[in-house]
Amino acid sequence: MSKMKVSVDKIISLSESDGVDELQKHLTLLSDDQLTTMLTNSALKGKDTGVLIKAIFKGSPVSVSHGANRRLLVYKHCIPLCESGDLQTEVASDIIGLLMLETHSLPGHALATLASLYVDAIKVGEMNSGRSLELFPTILTALAATETLAYGKGELSGDEYKKQLINSLCSSRWDPQCVIHLTTMFRDVPLSAEELQFLIEKILRMFLKLDLQEIPPLVYQLLLLSAKGCKKLVLEGIISYFKKQDQLQKEEQRNAESEDVEVQTIPQDQLRHVEGTVILHIVFAIRLDHELGREFFKNLKVAQSDPLCPFSIALLLSVARIQRYEEQVFEFLKSAITKNFKDDQIQHSSKFLQELLPQCNSVSNMILDTVKNSVFGWDHVTQGLVQLGFILMDSFGPKAGAFGKVTEGTSTTKTPNQQACRLGGQVLLESFKMHEPIRGEILEQVLNRLVTKTASPVTHFIDLLSSIVMSAPMILLESSSKVTETFDQLSYLPLSTVQGLLKAVQPLLKVSMSMKDALILVLRKAMFSSHLDGRKSAVAGFLLLLKNFRILGSLASSQASQAITSSQVQADVHSRYNTAANEAFCLEILSSLRRCLNQQADVRLMLYEGFHDVLRRNSQLASSIMQTLLSQLKRYFEPEQDLLPPLKLESCISAHGDQVFLQEPLAHLLCCTVHCLLWNQNVQSGCSVSDDDYDEDEEGGVQSELHTILESITKRMIKSELEDFELDKCAEFSTSSSVGVKNSIYAVLVMGLNEVLMEYNFITANYNKNHFEDILELFKRYHKVSEILRERAGKGRLTSSSKTPRSLLSLGFISMLLTALFRDSTQSREESLSVLRSSGDFLRYCVSVALQKIQQLEETGHTDGPEGQSPDKTFRHLCDITSVLMWRYTNVPSTVEDAGKKEKGQSVSLLCLEGLLRVFTTVLQRYPTRMSNFLSSLDVSGEAEGEAEGEGSDLTAQTAFYIRQFQRALMNQLSGGEEEFNSKEAQLLVSILSVLSRQLSPSSQQFTQMLTWTVKICKETNFEDISLTKGLLSLLFNLHVLHKSPVSLLWEMCQDIHSQLGDIDQDVEVEKQSHFAIISMKTAASTTLLVSSQVGKVLDEVDWLIAKKKGQIGSDRTISGNTQQPLGQQDPIEKAITVQLGTLLTALHELVQTALPTGPCTDTLMRELSRTYSILTTLTKYYIQLCATQPGQLPARVEKLVKLSGSHLTPQCYCFITYVQSGELTAGGPEKLKKKKKEDDAVAAASAKVLRETKAIPNLIFNIEQYEKFLILLSKKSKVNLMQYMKLSTSRDFRINAATLEAALQEQQQDESQQVCLCLNMFFLRQNSGIGFLIFNGIFLSLD
Repeated sequence: MSKMKVSVDKIISLSESDGVDELQKHLTLLSDDQLTTMLTNSALKGKDTGVLIKAIFKGSPVSVSHGANRRLLVYKHCIPLCESGDLQTEVASDIIGLLMLETHSLPGHALATLASLYVDAIKVGEMNSGRSLELFPTILTALAATETLAYGKGELSGDEYKKQLINSLCSSRWDPQCVIHLTTMFRDVPLSAEELQFLIEKILRMFLKLDLQEIPPLVYQLLLLSAKGCKKLVLEGIISYFKKQDQLQKEEQRNAESEDVEVQTIPQDQLRHVEGTVILHIVFAIRLDHELGREFFKNLKVAQSDPLCPFSIALLLSVARIQRYEEQVFEFLKSAITKNFKDDQIQHSSKFLQELLPQCNSVSNMILDTVKNSVFGWDHVTQGLVQLGFILMDSFGPKAGAFGKVTEGTSTTKTPNQQACRLGGQVLLESFKMHEPIRGEILEQVLNRLVTKTASPVTHFIDLLSSIVMSAPMILLESSSKVTETFDQLSYLPLSTVQGLLKAVQPLLKVSMSMKDALILVLRKAMFSSHLDGRKSAVAGFLLLLKNFRILGSLASSQASQAITSSQVQADVHSRYNTAANEAFCLEILSSLRRCLNQQADVRLMLYEGFHDVLRRNSQLASSIMQTLLSQLKRYFEPEQDLLPPLKLESCISAHGDQVFLQEPLAHLLCCTVHCLLWNQNVQSGCSVSDDDYDEDEEGGVQSELHTILESITKRMIKSELEDFELDKCAEFSTSSSVGVKNSIYAVLVMGLNEVLMEYNFITANYNKNHFEDILELFKRYHKVSEILRERAGKGRLTSSSKTPRSLLSLGFISMLLTALFRDSTQSREESLSVLRSSGDFLRYCVSVALQKIQQLEETGHTDGPEGQSPDKTFRHLCDITSVLMWRYTNVPSTVEDAGKKEKGQSVSLLCLEGLLRVFTTVLQRYPTRMSNFLSSLDVSGEAEGEAEGEGSDLTAQTAFYIRQFQRALMNQLSGGEEEFNSKEAQLLVSILSVLSRQLSPSSQQFTQMLTWTVKICKETNFEDISLTKGLLSLLFNLHVLHKSPVSLLWEMCQDIHSQLGDIDQDVEVEKQSHFAIISMKTAASTTLLVSSQVGKVLDEVDWLIAKKKGQIGSDRTISGNTQQPLGQQDPIEKAITVQLGTLLTALHELVQTALPTGPCTDTLMRELSRTYSILTTLTKYYIQLCATQPGQLPARVEKLVKLSGSHLTPQCYCFITYVQSGELTAGGPEKLKKKKKEDDAVAAASAKVLRETKAIPNLIFNIEQYEKFLILLSKKSKVNLMQYMKLSTSRDFRINAATLEAALQEQQQDESQQVCLCLNMFFLRQNSGIGFLIFNGIFLSLD
């Protein structure tokens, strides 16, 4: 040991002195083993190691072979020694540092040996600690600088040798433990672009072999490595890895749920935390390297077909925190979301597309997954989620249509914009539930929008607020100050916003006294607001409070429990404090509301419409409400029994200058009184035990007094004539004079009063014949006024009077009345009901009112009158009404009815059928999820019920049963003669079948039967009824597109149209074909428009498919290089596109030869032809792009398609253009010239029309020529002569038709006084595709 010590000291001392020769000699005496042992011992002690190595290097000159070998020995020994982990970190670092300094002095063969040593060590997994890897880049750099190296029997340059080594290293198996060290090491290695790509692909493949915890540091190193290049590859690889991990995790979760076994190879929380860390690393890298950011967005935009994933969405939202990318991120996400919804909609509406392509991945689900994932500490994502939610709701929320009406789609099929808006709401709601820090901001922004967006609808924000309140009311109490601040703005907000807002926050009012007090204060101020809307808002607010703060003892109404309390709000409104407080509170509100009875009609109207609902929810207020209504009614009631009329109508109007307006909506007051009285009466008769505190005498007195007044009004209204109300047939009803306005108001009031009295008398009559006679008398008076208004509307076309005033009958009463009139077969009621049944006008009126109520429900979602706001009760009444209408229509055929009664107006059966159409549409729109309940409630007859039950309770089966009922009715219509055929009824039946058929599952047997039946009807029906033809063919197309592509159907129809209308060349005789008997000479033109529209839809699908394929080319080229199949092997989508276009071209070839009437038919066909050529051009461009990236021949089908377009369609298009021009000029020319002297304006308008119509022709010619231009390019690229199929379709000189010219000149000589306009077709160079006109010797020439 001492000898070794001496030796080390000796070497160091020799090194320090200038005795280099001595040092060399001394080192020569040491064997290799002695030298390595000396180095090992020195390194382990951590003393003088660096000095020793320096000394050895000093005594081992590279110029001498044994010196170079000794140096190599030191390297070979020190590298594994440092890697072993036996040395202190500082010592190992010093050694590596020294070795790095001396590396460049080593000879080439030594460098090659060391590099190979490293590669072999890595391959066998001996470089796991990574301490010595710092030296490897220096060795490789030095190696690359070496000029030549011996390699096998030949020589290689150092750079080539380095490439071989890197290739060998990246092709071998890596120990997962050394991946991070190797990635770090390669940052210092000079690499070519190919080497870098090869290396990064290797590292990305290693991701799957690493533990999750090792991924973030590796990503960090990989991002640093990406500074050299391949940024896109790095980002793609990271996103792709996490996308796969998410999918695996989801599958495991699904399997665990289905099998009740918890096997988690990927713990969810760990994965989410790792993803969060990686996102932070990437965002940090993008902040520092904007080139990385640009590459990220570029990649996202190119890879259209490659959908987003929750990880990439979270990454995008985090990147949005960098200001320069914020707008870009949200614009990209907006377009990606709407594109996804649009694609989904297009695919859903076409069986052809569903079979070709897999279902689109739902971006909305991914975004909602991102929200769920963000709960794992992704604070950097939450702000982006809030922004995205509000951007979607602001951009795609409902827009105000004409006259402020909200434009909204049906509930069954939401538009992409509506879906995007709903997604925004879901994102905000879920974020609100999960993240406490952002709750205040979300609530504040929602409330701000309610206050500021007064011009546009805010229903979507109200729905969101309501959902937030229901999900977490106690959390909202912490932000109650924000809500009370919003209350201060109530009197300035639109009424609909106020009602929605108060309804949304209503659960909070039950648990927060301060919020309730603040609201009452605001409402009291609003009651005296200068704005009418402010006062109406006050009434709406007070009524809502009355409904929801129930007094102890009030009857529990089924509706009172709906949508008021939530599981988290358990406020006991019956506690000792609340009982007394609520009663005082409600009576105080009622006294405030009484002040409204002296305000404008609109305010009073709101009060009358709300009282009944208050009474039903809060029955203890009955006494006060009834007293209020009685005293108000007495103001207009004439107590003298002999005086007519019984009501003072003049008190109901007031004047301001020349203007007359309604002051008291008396009919609504009476309506409210009747409903409250009848409801109270029912409650009392239903309650066996009365409350001790209940003041029966007072209540009974009010009720009996009201009954007396109503009976008196009924008797005197029957006795009153129109003259008593200053109304008769001679009265003026124009809106331009104050007298006319006053008379119109009186007429509407009288009609309303009669309606209310009819309802009151029917309900209290108990099927008494005399009472029913009174009802009929009341109806006659109603009908008289109604007829006068209708006549006046017919004469004067008065917009205000032309619309029938909205009926005051309630939906519940209409349901009861129709059931009694049409389905009540009780013997004891037969005589009294026959009184009402005998009047056809009354029956028609009842069904018309039902129609009006259903229409109101369809448009607004509720109806007037009691229970009109309750969706459940409305639905029940709707079911009852439909059941009656269905029974009446199926049991009393319209033909029988029409034969028996020749009265004016629509037959009851036809009105019933119209009602059924409206009902089915309304239920689909307003109650889409309850369609099955609705159909099962329609008890048409015992037999039908049995048949429907036999079908099973499946919605498709139920719908199919009712479809068969209407099919039978339509068959009866079509099987009768022309005399018995009722066009309106047939159209209504087809419309009903269209609505119901949407409920059939396209994969069901019933759907196939429906389609087969529709095809059969279209093929066999030969009624020349244009409306029926349109209806049936639209139904056929709508069904067919869900079964398969309709191109073959279109071809057959085009042949029929050609056969019916004849050829544009009169000398050609068209072969008589009739695939569809429904297409006749009369209906061919309207069928052409339908066919053109359907052609447009097929072209949309083809265009969409080509765009998809183009996107795939771009993404495939960037992701996987040229790995696609050769060009000659056509893939299924390309094949489908060419087949679709081929059949479509054949169909258009038929249509373009048809002698269509000029006008809409030729215009639409011209547009579709132009579009067809445009899409053929797009397809040609796609194949040009494909030829550039892939070898091989053009598919034979594409060649056939080009041949078909060039030899068949294009020449016929030019003939069609000639036909259209000559048709327009001969049809319009002579007449226009004759009238020229009379009216210059007409000529100017006609020329404008000609210019407008002739735009289509240049467009078509331009598109044909563009198509041919790109075909020339494709011919060059594909080495196939496609232009051989193209023919020059026009001659390139002027050509005058001599025969036509001679005939025109002869006609001119016969009658010189008459100017003849003759169309002579002259063809000009195709490049000049506009139209010129030339007057030559009185002859009208057209130049094309």
